[in-house]
This record gives sequence, structure tokens and C-alpha cells, in this order.
Amino acid sequence: MYIIVVGGGKIGFYLATALLREGHEVLILEKESQRCGFICEQLGSVVTRGDGCEARTLHDVGTERADIFVAVTDEDEDNLVACQVAKHLFKVPRTIARINNPNNQRLFKRLGIDVTVSSTDIILEHIEEEVPTHSLVHLLTLEEGDLEIIELKVPGDSRAVGKRMGDVGLPSGTQVCLMVDKAGAHVPTGDTIVEADARIVAAIKPEAEEALRAAVTGP
Repeated sequence: MYIIVVGGGKIGFYLATALLREGHEVLILEKESQRCGFICEQLGSVVTRGDGCEARTLHDVGTERADIFVAVTDEDEDNLVACQVAKHLFKVPRTIARINNPNNQRLFKRLGIDVTVSSTDIILEHIEEEVPTHSLVHLLTLEEGDLEIIELKVPGDSRAVGKRMGDVGLPSGTQVCLMVDKAGAHVPTGDTIVEADARIVAAIKPEAEEALRAAVTGP
């Protein structure tokens, strides 16, 4: 595949290195001349100096034939603009953006970016067991229907413990897909009793996330 990477910092450099190793055609767009020189010394002529947010620059590097467009700069705004130009002007089928501020994730999705990657969220998810305040984990985003698949752990002090699932007060439209508790994995009904430390997998609208968290994990 032909993959364009905007941002030649550490993330862009090592991403390009891995992709080249797998046999893909890769081009890095980097604004800093000194950094371009370093990448050229290490990887050869796979780097072009230019601004990935500019349509003329993207035209010059053949963005219209790219299979994947990845923006991994330190600036969320630049990553968003670059991916939007690639998606809407050059019709790149797959755009991926790095997000430094997790609060920007919904905005990126609503503006048509195919995949967003937040290093903050990834780290939190990996240490979720050790961070009681981070009881909700994002498993998957479904573009169709604007839905998220999330996993929630029910803390022992939650007001939901001991209640029927139908009495927990889940936000409208929440679809509970799976519960894992002492009985094992099963699809709960409205009569299922919520146990401490149970894990609930549900499909929700992004705007219902805080209400669901409060209903299931709130004291």
C-alpha cells in the first residue's frame, strides 16, 4: 500500500520504519528541514519537506493514490486539518489521526476521521485494573449509528450493586450486550441482579457515556 505519514517526529519515524519493513511504500511529510535530513540519512528518500495541511503539498506527493493517510504531529488541529483535506479533497479511503487531547476524540469522529488514536486512553485502558476512577473502557467505535462499545466494571460501593438490571436507571438507548460475573458470561435481562466487580459490555451513544458511568459506578 501507499501510506502517507504527516509528522516526522519519533512516532512518525518509527511508524514509517515498521511500515517500510513490511514492504509498504511510505512517504513522510515533515516541516522541519533538520528533521528531514535525519530521516533521509536513516531511511533514505522517503521524506519530503512540507506542510501536510496544505492541499498543494498533498497534491505534489500524490495523495490521490494513497491507500492510507496518517497524521501524527504534536498538534491536534494540524492532524485534523491534514486528514480532512486528504479525505475530502483527495478521497483517501482511510485516514488515521493521532489525538493528544482525548477530549477531541468525538470532534474528530464527527468530522469524518476514520480512526483516532489517543495515547492517553490507551495507557489508561492498560492500567485500568490499577486505577479505580477509570472504570469505563472504550472497546470499539461503530461509525454506523454513531455508537460506542464500552466495558464497565461495577465497583463494590456502587449503588447499582444488588439491584435488578431493570432498576439501575440506564440511559435511554443503552443496549447491554454481555455481563461477566460469578455465574460466568451471559446476556443479562431486566431481572438480572447486578453484582460487585461484575463487568458489563454495552453499546451506547457517545453523549450517554457519563450518564451510564454514573448509573453503574456511582456510589
